[in-house]
Amino acid sequence: MPVAFALSPAACLLCGRADTDPELCGLMLEAQGLCAHQCCLFFANELFQRRAHNNGLMGFAPEDISHIVERAAQKDCFVCGASGATITCWQTGCKRSFHFPCASEGGCVTQFLPHYRSYCWEHRPQQKLQAAPENTTCLICLEPVEDTTSYGTMVCPVCQHAWFHRGCIQGQAKGAGISCFQCPLCRDKDRFVSVMLILGIQVPLRKNYRLSTEPEKSKVTGIVNSRLLNDYLHRVFTNADGNQPAAAYRKHLTFQNLQEHLDRLLAEEDGSEDSRDQVAEGRLGPSTVVLDHTSGFEGLLLVDDDLLGVIGHSNFGSIRATTCVYKGKWIYEVLISSQGLMQIGWCTLNCRFNQEEGVGDTPDSYAYDGNRVRKWNVTTTNYGKSWAAGDIVSCLIDLDEGTIAFCLNGISLGTAFDNITRGVGMAYFPAISLSFKESVAFNFGSRPLRYPVEGYCPLQDPPVADLVRAHKLLGYLKNVIHIGIDVTEGKLVEKDMSMWQLQGEPTVLITLAHIFNYFSPLMCKVYLVEDVLMTFLLSILERGGAVEAHPLIQQLLDLMWLLMEEYEVHECLKQLLMSLLRAYRFSPIVPDLGLQIHYLRLTIAVLKHEKSRKYLLSNVLFDVLRSVVFFYIKSPLRVEEAGLQELIPTTWWPNRFTKEGKESKEVKEESAEERLRRRAYERGCQRLKKRIEVVESLQVQILKLLLNNKDRGGGVEASRYIFLNKFRKFLQENASNRGNLTVLCPPEYMVCFLHRLIAALRFFWDDHKAKTTTALSSEEAYVPPQLFYNGKVDYFDLQRLGGLLSHLKKTLKDDLAANANVLIDPAELQAVTMDDLDEDEESATSAAQSQRPSAALAIGGALARPGWLSSPTLGRANRFLSTAAVSLMNPRRPLGTLEKIKVRTLSVEQRTEEDIEGSHGNEGLLLGRPPEEPDQPITENSLLEVLDGIVMMYNLSVHQQLGKMVGVSDDVNEYAMALKDTEEKISRCPKRRRDIHEELLKSQKVFSEKLNHLSRRLAWINVTIYSKEKMQDIYWLLRVCIRTIEHGDRTGSLFAFMPEFYLSVAMNSYSALKNYFSPVNSMEELPGYEETLMRLAAILAKHFADSRIVGTDIRDSLMQALASYVCYPHSLRAVERIPEEQRISMMKNLLAPYEQRPWAQTNWILVRLWRGCGFGYRYTRLPHLLKTKPEDASLPSLQKPCPSTLLQRHMADLLRSDRDLAPSFLNSVLNQLNWAFSEFIGMIQEIQQAAERLERNFVDSRQLKVCATCFDLSVSLLRVLEMTVTLAPEIFLDWNRPSSELLLRRLAQLLNQVLNRVTAERNLFDRVVNLRLPGLESVDHYPILVAVTGILVRLLVDTDAQGDYCPKDGEDRGKSSVVTKNMVVPTSRAQDGDPRCANGVLSMSHGTCQEEQHWADMMLG
Repeated sequence: MPVAFALSPAACLLCGRADTDPELCGLMLEAQGLCAHQCCLFFANELFQRRAHNNGLMGFAPEDISHIVERAAQKDCFVCGASGATITCWQTGCKRSFHFPCASEGGCVTQFLPHYRSYCWEHRPQQKLQAAPENTTCLICLEPVEDTTSYGTMVCPVCQHAWFHRGCIQGQAKGAGISCFQCPLCRDKDRFVSVMLILGIQVPLRKNYRLSTEPEKSKVTGIVNSRLLNDYLHRVFTNADGNQPAAAYRKHLTFQNLQEHLDRLLAEEDGSEDSRDQVAEGRLGPSTVVLDHTSGFEGLLLVDDDLLGVIGHSNFGSIRATTCVYKGKWIYEVLISSQGLMQIGWCTLNCRFNQEEGVGDTPDSYAYDGNRVRKWNVTTTNYGKSWAAGDIVSCLIDLDEGTIAFCLNGISLGTAFDNITRGVGMAYFPAISLSFKESVAFNFGSRPLRYPVEGYCPLQDPPVADLVRAHKLLGYLKNVIHIGIDVTEGKLVEKDMSMWQLQGEPTVLITLAHIFNYFSPLMCKVYLVEDVLMTFLLSILERGGAVEAHPLIQQLLDLMWLLMEEYEVHECLKQLLMSLLRAYRFSPIVPDLGLQIHYLRLTIAVLKHEKSRKYLLSNVLFDVLRSVVFFYIKSPLRVEEAGLQELIPTTWWPNRFTKEGKESKEVKEESAEERLRRRAYERGCQRLKKRIEVVESLQVQILKLLLNNKDRGGGVEASRYIFLNKFRKFLQENASNRGNLTVLCPPEYMVCFLHRLIAALRFFWDDHKAKTTTALSSEEAYVPPQLFYNGKVDYFDLQRLGGLLSHLKKTLKDDLAANANVLIDPAELQAVTMDDLDEDEESATSAAQSQRPSAALAIGGALARPGWLSSPTLGRANRFLSTAAVSLMNPRRPLGTLEKIKVRTLSVEQRTEEDIEGSHGNEGLLLGRPPEEPDQPITENSLLEVLDGIVMMYNLSVHQQLGKMVGVSDDVNEYAMALKDTEEKISRCPKRRRDIHEELLKSQKVFSEKLNHLSRRLAWINVTIYSKEKMQDIYWLLRVCIRTIEHGDRTGSLFAFMPEFYLSVAMNSYSALKNYFSPVNSMEELPGYEETLMRLAAILAKHFADSRIVGTDIRDSLMQALASYVCYPHSLRAVERIPEEQRISMMKNLLAPYEQRPWAQTNWILVRLWRGCGFGYRYTRLPHLLKTKPEDASLPSLQKPCPSTLLQRHMADLLRSDRDLAPSFLNSVLNQLNWAFSEFIGMIQEIQQAAERLERNFVDSRQLKVCATCFDLSVSLLRVLEMTVTLAPEIFLDWNRPSSELLLRRLAQLLNQVLNRVTAERNLFDRVVNLRLPGLESVDHYPILVAVTGILVRLLVDTDAQGDYCPKDGEDRGKSSVVTKNMVVPTSRAQDGDPRCANGVLSMSHGTCQEEQHWADMMLG
């Protein structure tokens, strides 16, 4: 009978023990015939990890371990006396050695810190506290402790009141992990953990969920019986092939041996090491491939912190990677962030670049340029397709065949170069050259390639071993989700994955804890998050339906927060959102936008998780990521690839044009074919619109989640208030760094973000209205004026209407106290006074210039991380400054009527929900309500701040982008005109000229193809930017600004606190509605359009000369807006409908002396009010320019005359009634006329002299432009004089007025000077006009002579036509003047078909049109 021998377990080579507690010495590791404890390895003197973690024993080489064992054999442990002590006291000179298991028995300290130092009982770190314990019991086990600190008795170093045993606090540390370990009494973490580590307490990085002993297992209730648990664990943790061994041959699994089983499963060979070694062949350089920012660049570049994104900051900067290849097939990807001039490809180390020559411009460098659609290698030829922002370029090199190729969004562009130089010393680096402002991001393999190519390897090896482990663990996780335990039946059941819930089952929870113990560290790596986790989460949503129909994602996020360390969850969520944003932005556009929808749905699912949402809002979305990208819908540059041909198979464009090239507004009969094409095109546009609306609705859902204010809890404020602070910093960043490319949000992103934010805001606004009936609806929204001066909202360094905020706080402090119960904190006021260098009126003048945002870009040693233009996902963290100028303290009781509120500085970060919404009588953002403001709730205060931010966003860059995108519509018009012209030429071409006919047919084909492309692209732009819904958003914003300005105006002097951008947005949004959205949508169809037009006219009429507004820029803008307003009949009628008092005040301000203000725009307004009534002044364009095409027929100066008889009458009444106003106004006009005409004559003399020189020097174009401007000013001033003479001739001819004779003499002298200079034969004026210089087209005899003639004719007619004026006694009848009776006839005469009418205004004093033509012929004769 054979004898059975019991095999003893293997002993540790370093301590000689086999039966130690794994909690004390760590796991026993066995490999290659060696066996050792984890802790013994790390604390052994002079034993270091030299290899990869999975080689040897955790990287400790077998030969090193054997050497240490040989040396330790000569040392005895001072605790147990046995030989083989591998640990020696760290104290210099101390010779005590010991085994690791003997450390606690000998009172030794082993520090679980990176250097793994150990100390004997004599030299160990000790706590030195004088105080004895107040309580003689341990806070953890409640057993007695010693009277003072010792090796076994410890105390919290922070509160010094929490005493405990070393063993007790060690057990608590292992259970809590580094993220949760804290003092059991005072809850301190930072200092407490640091001291405990120094004193030798082991604090693991992760929580300990493992049940190591049967007593522990018995304490946990709900764990199933042993048989069922064994079946369950074997079903969850299957082998690599997915099969389970037969029950008779498989090991019985419990939670005690599950970790060992998991280690064995994860360590199964998969051949990954061999494949990795093969990939590395043919490559030189670091395994982690990045851009070489130390030596491998030329020019000025800005590089991301991850060294993968780059933005050009010089003429043509170049940079290469840190790794090169010399053999094999390799690939890397470039994510195009901007579509400008760049050359991407490969170069050798010997290539030398400069600011003019980059990659592809030197030998042995090869590049693809998608901007110019060419390839470069010293010479250049056509190649590939044009790229656009959001595209991905794949760069491939085959060093075995000697070829280089490129792909665009996964589509091969063909072989670009063959027979490239190879051989000894030839290795190729990835490289790029890019011009100023252009930006890209590289993917060398740190993330999964978007478009891998079979046979080509990424330059950076993928983490193969980690990928295998992650996929195995994910499989185990899926098994847990699929397999349920029926405790009552005692069997396992299959579950629906989508409806899985944890429901607090201990068996399942502990199983998941074991999985996450391995899975969590892997989820901190970007490659694994994108390839494993994101793919898995996307697969959950692939079944379709609403996001709410997939609660599994919420359950998984709950598990992550429960079973992962906080730092792991944070990193995992950050990498997940980065991957989602990158995938969304660089996904190709397909007809159904399915890819974009897929990524947005997962983003919504993640943000629906409250804890995850708050973390991402607080730390990621605005600080690290370019989260605004989520709200952007990129426009396809290549409509074929975007599938627009399927959506819009039939194209159409308008083909009825005026002479100026604009679509004719006259209704003409369209042909049946054209009608069918138009309707088919409109149906295609509607199909496209429906698909884009799906994406837009998802984007709005994201913002609704971020604006949720009902999720306050867990010591964290609601999402909306986190969003508000981040949103304000985002605005500050873009307002204060307008020239800094690294922080600016691209305007195309801003446009989409604005529309989505308006939709979300109005949803919450109207939702609040439904719950609070006294509140205002979103249709009545406005920003109350107290936000501008109570300091609760930070406006950074943006200019106020009254100048600098510091100046306003000082000069208007009494008004604030009297009208708004607001007192400026004396300390704040003192700081303001120290900052002000001047207290006189000059401070207001210089305010506009000093407050213009400056662009400061720090470039030097450490390059700043580019945010908006460089990396597709990364932004700049911690780049915001707190510059709040004034803010209010929160009173804790209701304010009395006479109480004043003292204000102090409060940064954005310090604001709380109470500071915004208010409580206990504190009105929050509405603190300091002026008496003019109604005591009525508007909406939630937080929504007011969002609305204020939306207005600021429009001012920053949205308006500029709206104007830019109109260019596509202009291109359609240009090509349609060219096509129509070509078709007309074909119809007139003689049949015998077949050569010309063929060329015309080719041109027709080119124009047709281009129009097909542009019309489809225009459909996309019209849907995403110029749709009716987008137009309504801008119109709503215009009405918000109008109401805000009206409410602010009522506050009197406090109106000066309003930021300038409110007036700017009011003017610009109206301009956008009028110029950018037509003819697709008409502004006239908007509700309340006439009233809105009139209210805006009232604002312009009142505030263009408002003394409360000091900024010269905003005053000029108001004047220009008013000048544009009076150029169009519809808006001019709106000006005429404002209250009479405001009209008269406006005209009086227009007639103020010119010397006291910029007068050119004022003069232009008066001219427009007169144009159509003057002598020979009914033309739209100058007669001699009718045959030339204007640069822009939509300019206000090229609109048909539309004079205002009503405003002319106001002007006449003012000039007659105010005897001081008329002379001052006319003297200023005559002075400016004298100056303008003199300057004009001086300039044409210089031009003539330059033209007569033999060397024929070219005249500076700027000088020609100034010359033409002086001429136009002279003509317009003459027209104002003609207007004055016509409307109020008695100012010049009534000798009862003391100034009449002087004004008439001055007028006669100036007219004589003009006629002498212009009418003499072969004079200087003639010679310059005959030169026909470009830029001087408007300089001609006609405009100036008809203006002079109009004045002379008017004076003669009014003097001689009637004789009812009786001179005073002794007065010379030759000096007498006759006051005209009626100069103009109302527009009703126009209905009678009077031939002398121009736009309904009849110039009676000038006779018939034939008489005027006779005078004009004489002048031009």
